[in-house]
Amino acid sequence: MPYLADLERAGIPTVLIDFGEETEKIKHDSLIFGVPGLRFVEASRTAPGPEEAERITKFVLSALTSPLTEEEKKGGRWASSEQRVLFEGTIEDAEEFYNQTEILPRIGNVPFAKYTDGLPIVIPTEERVEKMLSGTSHKPDELIILQRDVVPVEGGGMGRIRARDKGQVVKFMPLGRTATVEQVAVNAVMAGCKPEYFPVVLAIAESGGGTGDGRGNGGGFVMSGPIYKEIGMNVSYGRFSPGFPANKSIARVGSLLWRNLGGYKESVTTIMTYGSPSTNGGFICAEYAEGLPPGWKGLNEELGFNKDESIIMPMAPGEGGIGQTWMPGIYRWCQNSGYGAMARYLEVEGTPGPHNWLPYLIEGLWAAREGGITIVMVPSMAKDLYDVGFKSKDEIYEWIWNQSFETVKKYRLRGAPDYMTNGWRGIERTSGKPWKDLPGDYMVPAGGASPRANCIIIGAGEETSCQRFGGGHGSGYSIDAWR
Repeated sequence: MPYLADLERAGIPTVLIDFGEETEKIKHDSLIFGVPGLRFVEASRTAPGPEEAERITKFVLSALTSPLTEEEKKGGRWASSEQRVLFEGTIEDAEEFYNQTEILPRIGNVPFAKYTDGLPIVIPTEERVEKMLSGTSHKPDELIILQRDVVPVEGGGMGRIRARDKGQVVKFMPLGRTATVEQVAVNAVMAGCKPEYFPVVLAIAESGGGTGDGRGNGGGFVMSGPIYKEIGMNVSYGRFSPGFPANKSIARVGSLLWRNLGGYKESVTTIMTYGSPSTNGGFICAEYAEGLPPGWKGLNEELGFNKDESIIMPMAPGEGGIGQTWMPGIYRWCQNSGYGAMARYLEVEGTPGPHNWLPYLIEGLWAAREGGITIVMVPSMAKDLYDVGFKSKDEIYEWIWNQSFETVKKYRLRGAPDYMTNGWRGIERTSGKPWKDLPGDYMVPAGGASPRANCIIIGAGEETSCQRFGGGHGSGYSIDAWR
């Protein structure tokens, strides 16, 4: 939409093609970007391609060549109302007020939460918000701005975010709103956070709440640095399980910022599919830097921060699935004695470890998906990789990435590259040639644009299993800057 708006203002006619369930979102965006009269046509998801193309082409040609009406020539932008939402009355009445819903016709006339993420919340009273604000030295009326330049990580999972300059005001998507420190504090209270968590929450806010372009492409966070110990985050057994207040409340903040500051409303201000179960309710993990092998950098250092600096990195864990990778026993049998399924797969039967277990992890990884992965592994598993020759994380990223290479002939059978290569008319980066001109046996990576499409986080614990989910390096945001 921003590109179409620029074209329209430059006097270049445009027409947008959408699907029926996206129309309300298109109307919203055209108002936000100052082209309320933007012409669009609804395409069918079920009509045969040739007939549908003929129908749409006729409309598009007419829309591009017909003069604008006086109504369509009108400009202007939608301005959001950012008044404080206050309620006076009993706590019970306030709970009922803040848990109100409204009906959304486009998704089956179901109730949608007006002020929350759909879960019960802590009522944000003046006293509670004031107490939350004690967790930072920043003033309540300060706008959330970038505390340092943001440089996208090449090939990273969230690397699609463009470069931005220090001091730039953060826009919360999908409506492009701005917010103050106090407004973020209200949402932190609602999520159940404590004042000592608030610098983390503000860093999440600086990242835009982790929602990427406003369509839910994100929602997960990785924390690196010593603050995890200060606030009591769990990095060990059960790190993705219920029962840990710091983990659960901080993870939930992104959803509330997206709802209340960004203006997320399904089928009205966003265009999504069905959401991600991995981020519904919150997703966060923290790095156990004490378990890093010699020479391995923590995530904070990988992203250009100091070793003792605490940071947050937004990510999209739902892009490639999530879960425990294997029963811990088969790993122990393999490394300790060289027996079991993993040993047979790695062809090291009868030979005690350490062994490189990565081939077992990535088996079938790119069968039905593209892009890199994030791995959360325990120290003993990292040490095994160190002992077999991986003296840095970068060497592992490179190894995983190299395994993803396949021929262009095979790569063309994938769906996502149809879009990522601009219909195969774009330029392939390693050869410098158009994709359509590459020979079928030319090798290209299915695992992302660079090795940094992958990421490794060390978690505490002795049980030898790991978690694997969609990921890669993204942009980091300083937590310490918000203390």
